Amino acid sequence: MSSTTYRVQGLDCTSCAFKLEKGVQQLDGVQIATVDFATSKIHIQGTVAPEVIYQRVQALGYTLEAESQGRRPSSPTVGGVRGFWLYLQTRFETRLALIGGALTLAVLILALAGMPLLLVNVLWVVAMAISAYPIARDGLNNLAINRDFNINLLMTIAAIGAVLIGEYLEAATVIFLFAIGEALEGYTTDRARNSMRSLVELAPPNAIRLENGQERQVPVENLHIGDHIVVKPGERVPMDGTITSGTTEINQAPITGESLPVYKTIGDPVYAGTINGTGAVEVEVTRLVQDNTLSRIIELVERAQSVRAPSQKLIDQFARWYTPLVTVIALLVASVPPLLFGAPFWGHEGWLYRALALLVIACPCSLVISAPVTILSAITGAARRGVLIKGGAYLEALAGVRAFAFDKTGTLTQGMPQVVNSYSEPCTGAETCPDCDEVYALAAAVERRSTHPIAKAVLSAAQQRTVAERYAPATDVEMMTGLGITGRVANRQVTLGSHRLFDREYPHSDSLHQAANQAEADGYMTMLVLDQNQVRGYLALSDTVREESLQVVQDLQRLGVKTVMLTGDNATVAHTIGQQVGVDEVRADLLPEDKVNALQGLLDSYQRVAMVGDGVNDAPALATATVGVAMGGAGSAQALETADVVLMADDLRQLPYMLRLAVFARNLIRQNILLSFAVKLGVLLLAVLGGATLWMAIAADVGISLVVTLNGMRPLRFERQPQG
Repeated sequence: MSSTTYRVQGLDCTSCAFKLEKGVQQLDGVQIATVDFATSKIHIQGTVAPEVIYQRVQALGYTLEAESQGRRPSSPTVGGVRGFWLYLQTRFETRLALIGGALTLAVLILALAGMPLLLVNVLWVVAMAISAYPIARDGLNNLAINRDFNINLLMTIAAIGAVLIGEYLEAATVIFLFAIGEALEGYTTDRARNSMRSLVELAPPNAIRLENGQERQVPVENLHIGDHIVVKPGERVPMDGTITSGTTEINQAPITGESLPVYKTIGDPVYAGTINGTGAVEVEVTRLVQDNTLSRIIELVERAQSVRAPSQKLIDQFARWYTPLVTVIALLVASVPPLLFGAPFWGHEGWLYRALALLVIACPCSLVISAPVTILSAITGAARRGVLIKGGAYLEALAGVRAFAFDKTGTLTQGMPQVVNSYSEPCTGAETCPDCDEVYALAAAVERRSTHPIAKAVLSAAQQRTVAERYAPATDVEMMTGLGITGRVANRQVTLGSHRLFDREYPHSDSLHQAANQAEADGYMTMLVLDQNQVRGYLALSDTVREESLQVVQDLQRLGVKTVMLTGDNATVAHTIGQQVGVDEVRADLLPEDKVNALQGLLDSYQRVAMVGDGVNDAPALATATVGVAMGGAGSAQALETADVVLMADDLRQLPYMLRLAVFARNLIRQNILLSFAVKLGVLLLAVLGGATLWMAIAADVGISLVVTLNGMRPLRFERQPQG
């Protein structure tokens, strides 16, 4: 069974997505067909021939292009009125609508000049037929394939009904306005989609590869891992890689949202799509074009846009019975008063005309578009600022978060601890102490098998004392999650662990216990060292609080959110850091399972809780929280896959922004739903009372769809900092 993905042209609303999905699913050989409205893609699993799929999709009023096509736009997208005019000319149905509209206007002018009425009416019917052809074809095909009514069939019935009662100009005009309105809705929706797709243009299509010392320009698709490329000043970086020669400053805003350039030197990573500063650098390629950070971001965001929020699911379910319900009401309006009360049926004042107006207002587009466009725009806007939100469900959950739980190391602190002191028994107190050197050497041997920030700090300190290579790297190394690490060094079992672990498992002298307590009271974290059965001493480490932590915590508190720090460090160190950053509550000495239990308690108290951690060590806590937020870093594949939200630049200042954005998006969705309901209900009542014309009904439908779409796109321009 094969799996194929196509991009769909003409997918204007979620009702269209349901129709297409249902129609393709019925094909023989199709096992699964799913349509993502947000990304305008259809995913098909089965053994059906591609030409059969193309024919079915075309019969339902859409066109397909292979997923591999169009990934790199050949020219920039034109916006505004000119962009809409070009958009109209690219679609068969809108070209016919333009012809029909032009004919309608020309005949109106000729009618005012004295053309015979019979000829005028015939030409208006012709104009209506031209505009209505693709609409009627789609409606009838959908009825034949899916066995249900869609808005295109209802509009066709309304237009034919208008002709039957002699409203020729109105029939031609309503069909024209409907076609243009649908196109306008599709155009604005595509603009929202393309705001994310345009990221693919950030990475240049070609790169300068070094071949035997010579520079040669090649397509990025031809580059392999290990190739060396040159990035000149002012150019965009074409591929993910590591600098092997030169220094520069790079603008990483397209990837991480950082406002200031970042200094880069030999060994530092660079990312495709970022902008090189004033220095020329040589870069070794570390990822293929399809696997680079920019491609992964686009893929994750497109996947996120397809994850529907609860409110969106509710609206979609409502829309499925809204149109049939209004259609039944229209039938009753057309038949009951004339049959039971002798009311007029034909003519502009007849009940058939009122029923036709109801059919026009039966279109649910403005309702079903109210949530997805807003969510699409919010997720895209956040991604362009370095915040990856992995779905509408998480965006909606963020809007209701009442508490933020923070890991300490690497989240509220820099995550780059340094060894600042040591203690050994016995210690001579001399400038060069053999016993202290042995503590460093044993610790370095075990930590050489770890990538934890503490391991890096221990190795760095041991190297400064020139004892890092005294012992070979430890064997049989085992991590004791949240407690320490142990391994075999020179046939001895060496363990590094927290003071709490040693108090519980490994007896040590009162003097060492008191010294460790004093170090922790001074705000340091201690790692004790066990050599076989002898506790040798400890290393004291210090981690620096992030500059932005205090401000971020205060901003969250001003938004009405409780802040809690969860850490495995001892209570003394934890409370010292907690006071510096201003969190409401500190919970210390927590193992990973303790963090999960603490989060469960917060969920019981606050219902919706966000957890902010490093995306790897805090995976259980991130999974337990309502929303897990990873301090990912632009190159961390683990963070991109672990959490519900990823901060690409490790910038805590994005937290208040994403919370405000989520609340803003939720309010927009509510505004759109209420506005759509109010307008449709108002026109529906006017239609029943005889106060609404077909013109008014179509203008209301098209107008409210446009207003809802434009309102839903506002998160694209939502600023990180509040104005005023």
